[in-house]
Amino acid sequence: MNSLATTNQAAAANAANVAASTTANAAGGSASTLTQSDFLQLLTAQLKYQTPNSPADPTQLAQEFASISTVDGIDQLNNSVSAIQSSAAAAQIAQASALVGKQVAVAGDTLTPNAAGAAQGVFTLSNGAQAVQVSILSPSGSVAGTLNLGALSAGQQNFAWSAGTPGTQYTYEVSALNGSGNAVSATPYSVYTVAGVNVSAGVPTLNLQGAPAPLPVSSVQTVLGASS
Repeated sequence: MNSLATTNQAAAANAANVAASTTANAAGGSASTLTQSDFLQLLTAQLKYQTPNSPADPTQLAQEFASISTVDGIDQLNNSVSAIQSSAAAAQIAQASALVGKQVAVAGDTLTPNAAGAAQGVFTLSNGAQAVQVSILSPSGSVAGTLNLGALSAGQQNFAWSAGTPGTQYTYEVSALNGSGNAVSATPYSVYTVAGVNVSAGVPTLNLQGAPAPLPVSSVQTVLGASS
């Protein structure tokens, strides 16, 4: 009996030493670095060196198996999320790069003439209108030009103005009336040429000619095509 007790005590002590050594080697000083393989190594050592008089608790073993599955599942989920994020970022950069050299419409009411003095504007009408007029305003607020566009249907509408001064930023207002003389709501947009893509912030943004700051791709309302 004394010999058996001595053997059991030695096995228990050995089990403690093996578990401690395995934990130190696996964790490397941080519990956050434990992997599924490390958990299995610890569990194997626990089962191998358990004492006959005090075997491992089956409930505790079940909990440890559940912990292994949880940790492995979290690792797989993290890997999947990282892959999705990388794929989404690459898709956003590709989408933004495809817009370089094209004209896009974003929220605003500005007109920026090119070197020839021509500018293009975009607006949407909430309903069809019988009389639509665009008033173009200089930086001082005076009327620089007026365009009578006649009857237009609901939705997106474009217009061109060719009497601008290069380097000057104008604004414009849209006045629309239906057949009964009632006002029709119009939403103006600013048209810019995409000069490049900025990826320094992690999420790609568009560098627009004449715009005060880069804008996210999501701010683009419509793409008009290549700049003229």
